[in-house]
Amino acid sequence: SNKRSYAAEGMNRTGQLSNDSLPCCPAVMVKEGDRNWAGAQKSLKNDEIRGCQESGHSHPLFPVQGKRWPQLELAQQKTYVMRLLDKLEVVNRDKRLKAARAILYLAQGNSPRPAGGCIISPDLLHHTGHQCQPGPWHQTWRLKLNPSVTDCRLWKWSVSSCITGLSWRLLPRVLLSVMYLLVENIRVEAEDDRPEWRNSRETFRTELSFPVHNEEPFALLLFTMVTKFCSGHAPHFPMKKVLLLLWKVLLFTLGGFEALQTMKTKKREKLGLPPLPEDSIQVMCSMRAASPPTYTIELPEQQLSKRGHRSRRPLVKQDSLDIYNERDPFKNDEAGVDEEENDDVDSGIEGELDLMERGAVVQAVPAHRPPIERVSFPKGLPWAPKVRQKDIEHFLEASRNKFIGFTLGRDTDTLVGLPRPIHESVKTLKQHKYVSISDIQIKNEEELEKCPMSLGEEEVQETPCEVLYRAMLYNLPQYMIALLKILLAAAPTSKAKTDSINILADVLPEEMPITVLQSMKLGVDVNRHKEIIVKSISASLLLLLKHFKLNHIYQFEYVSQHLVFANCIPLILKFFNQNIMSYITAKNSISVLDYPHCTVHELPELTAESLEAGDSNQFCWRNLFSCINLLRLLNKLTKWKHSRTMMLVVFKSAPILKRALKVKQAMMQLYVLKLLKIQTKYLGRQWRKSNMKTMSAIYQKVRHRMNDDWAYGNDIDARPWDFQAEECTLRANIEAFNSRRYDKPQDTEFAPVDNCLQSVLGQQLELPEDFHYSYELWLEREVFSQPIHWEELLHYQ
Repeated sequence: SNKRSYAAEGMNRTGQLSNDSLPCCPAVMVKEGDRNWAGAQKSLKNDEIRGCQESGHSHPLFPVQGKRWPQLELAQQKTYVMRLLDKLEVVNRDKRLKAARAILYLAQGNSPRPAGGCIISPDLLHHTGHQCQPGPWHQTWRLKLNPSVTDCRLWKWSVSSCITGLSWRLLPRVLLSVMYLLVENIRVEAEDDRPEWRNSRETFRTELSFPVHNEEPFALLLFTMVTKFCSGHAPHFPMKKVLLLLWKVLLFTLGGFEALQTMKTKKREKLGLPPLPEDSIQVMCSMRAASPPTYTIELPEQQLSKRGHRSRRPLVKQDSLDIYNERDPFKNDEAGVDEEENDDVDSGIEGELDLMERGAVVQAVPAHRPPIERVSFPKGLPWAPKVRQKDIEHFLEASRNKFIGFTLGRDTDTLVGLPRPIHESVKTLKQHKYVSISDIQIKNEEELEKCPMSLGEEEVQETPCEVLYRAMLYNLPQYMIALLKILLAAAPTSKAKTDSINILADVLPEEMPITVLQSMKLGVDVNRHKEIIVKSISASLLLLLKHFKLNHIYQFEYVSQHLVFANCIPLILKFFNQNIMSYITAKNSISVLDYPHCTVHELPELTAESLEAGDSNQFCWRNLFSCINLLRLLNKLTKWKHSRTMMLVVFKSAPILKRALKVKQAMMQLYVLKLLKIQTKYLGRQWRKSNMKTMSAIYQKVRHRMNDDWAYGNDIDARPWDFQAEECTLRANIEAFNSRRYDKPQDTEFAPVDNCLQSVLGQQLELPEDFHYSYELWLEREVFSQPIHWEELLHYQ
């Protein structure tokens, strides 16, 4: 289980960055933020763990009193688990809590055994799942149907009784912890998994992805909990656990980035498109971080320091134009005065390896080594250039207007009257032409809108992504607003406001600290609590956007528009408007209190010095993961959207993003440079002149569009008066898509209406066979939780 845990978090035993872990962001499970999530503070966590231990081995249903769990036979273990699942259905809340604690004790790894992990073996999970009816895993997942999590009455009790203490939240916390551990341990695959265990995993994924007994997918239940929390109807919900579970469920049901890449390749083959020019994950693995740009504020101090340290030279000169650690063959070894000054200016940054690269890159090479031995990376640009069909049309339109005087519309094959160099240019552009899946989907959608009767209905494949979008469609704006509200409250640059939601109710103790040590520990817990929330929300939003874009481009655009309307772009910029190096190197964790260390070892006495020292890691993997996710999210929202690009310019994002380049991590720098590239044409000549190092890094790292004048203001699409029309057209296309696919016309739309009350009530309605499974939940949501205005009803009658 330890190997599985460290492989999942993309980190080796020493806590250093592994070169092949970061590009696979869904697999980069930053477990340092999850291992300690069973309790937010020491006192509560110890009480929970102690209660789970007592419930596990002293439960009346335990088969043999006096024995430990590993000493039981497999049949006894199966019987015990089944009995505990049955106890979760009893009315008595204390008995339900004790049974849930016993299951949590087993799922956490039976704490007296070292190296925690799911102690319930694959054989037991497989047998338990197939013994349950109806459907595998249904009885096990009765945890998610427990009234303590889903029943609306719990929300009403919380509001009416004003009980917001940690004791009242204990049962939802335990149930969410059990579900998280179940999903996480079943999700992680191993090479030695047996076929029956793989089948059980796929069955479990299917039950989470698709509705069971006419109920919504499980992810939708978690989204509903998020909206209830933000609306104030359920302030007692442990939102950190809910968001972590939501992230894991999306990761398990939809698939991570590697699975997404595989699905994308198969879909391109199905549509008859050529394969992808390169594997983006492999390209990012081979990229190296560039030196961050020098700031004007830093120049005076460095110029003063260079006078006394002119003789000191760094071991390796890492120039921003020299990304592969090679010397420029055209550069003279005896540098001139200008080059020497530039070297001294950057010596504070380039003289020693940045802490983000310690252990992540090769060791510094001595200066006397021959240059040919230092070449360890391939030459050339990392990305193959791409050309859109629209780019070829614009190029031919400009060429025809110049040489012929008229255009031929979208015809890209007729080259009569154009000179020979234009023929060669068009040939080169067509060689690098890239047709995306989104282009095919937009074209098919236009044809369906033009000829709905002749083309018939579209065949929509029932994938987990399609099912989730259909379930989220009508409340999707509320879901996005709720996630962004929590993200705003968890941002380190946000200030506490009276009207903001309270995300710290789950971590604040009932009695405030009275000593300095307790205050320091509470501050660490609060910061860590916010960091985990930011990580979960950023990863969940990025997963949703990428999967929706692959499923259908207008699903992606629908989510993107609502994120933009909810001010997601300025929110992310506000997040990065801080000392980003301090945020990434923050040490808001106490290693001795992390799980499973706190259950296996004796807890030492904490001191202020040990809290200030933190752990041995030189950076916070969790915060780096969050920053990369937010940058990717911002790229998704602004790519090929000129109106949203202008929002980056209006909010003055260039200096904010330029400060983020100080983090010498290749993947993070790549997405920062992408955001700077799309707005360079609007920043003016003076900005480009004073930021040539950044411009060179953009040229080296970001993919090229052959006829894209990104460094100048000659873009034909950059017309400010078209920005509003662009968004309106996109919104009309999205509404037409949603209406065509999901608003199916009813057959009885033009049938006469029966106005007789007795005949209407006397009709025999055919209900589904499994309606009785969800009848109580339907009654609670549709009848009991809906306000009935009896005065208006009697008045109209």
